[in-house]
Amino acid sequence: MTIEATATDVTAASRPALDSWTLQWTPVVAGALTAAAVTFILITFAATVGLGVSSAAPTWRDASVALWLLSGLYLVLQSLVSFGCGGYMAGRIRTPYEAPRGDDTERRDGLHGIAAWALAVVLGAALSGLIASAINHPNGWTRPASANEPSVLSYELDHLFRSPRHPPTAELAPARAEAGRVLLTSSSHSGVSSDDRAYLVQLVTGVTGLAGPDAERRVDSVIAASKTALSHARAGTVILAFSVATALLLGAVAAWAGAESGGRHRDGLPISGWMLHANHRFGRRRGLLGDMTS
Repeated sequence: MTIEATATDVTAASRPALDSWTLQWTPVVAGALTAAAVTFILITFAATVGLGVSSAAPTWRDASVALWLLSGLYLVLQSLVSFGCGGYMAGRIRTPYEAPRGDDTERRDGLHGIAAWALAVVLGAALSGLIASAINHPNGWTRPASANEPSVLSYELDHLFRSPRHPPTAELAPARAEAGRVLLTSSSHSGVSSDDRAYLVQLVTGVTGLAGPDAERRVDSVIAASKTALSHARAGTVILAFSVATALLLGAVAAWAGAESGGRHRDGLPISGWMLHANHRFGRRRGLLGDMTS
């Protein structure tokens, strides 16, 4: 009796207690890395084929609203796939509890999927911030911040200071940065003030050598183009913000569902109805493809 009681106590102590919930970090980290890897692959593919709604994309000026919406839809689908895979990984490799399976087990699997989703989002946000900082401030230690021009108006600044010949020692970076900050006000309610316009005309005349009337026409055309470019970029930013928020929220749902499905596979139970339907369709198509090739 004593030996049997001791063996029972050791067995009970060696398995996780159902009353105290503990988060297993190995499945969480593995799921987050899986989601990050799939996200990187799909985002790289989208950026390569031109599905970008950010104003930093090379072809953002020629992008239509339909392309922006298509890019946002792709971002949502990418989030569902990547976070679903990450959640499945977190639920599949999680150590099972030696107890009858019930709603509590599914909730624990789902919470591990949510934890993997949260870790992947935090890692992705940190990496995106570092990349954006490196792109916007390539020489942050040696170049003053005031010398940085707004990248969204780079083409307009090129047009503003275009000249067939510049002095060999001309340093246009401060002038471009100052003119860029003035042009940023073109999208405001009041627009570019008369004093700022006169200063731009004077600046263009001094840098390019254009006569007064020609410099005024160039400044007016650049101000109008800058207003259009800023409005275009703002619309793309709004669509991007809504797409990212929707994709991340739906990604949390996909991570929960994927973790529950991974837990069912782990425990040898039938998968969910929606996954069973998808697997049935995939198996039928694979069978048809095999019959065609044979």
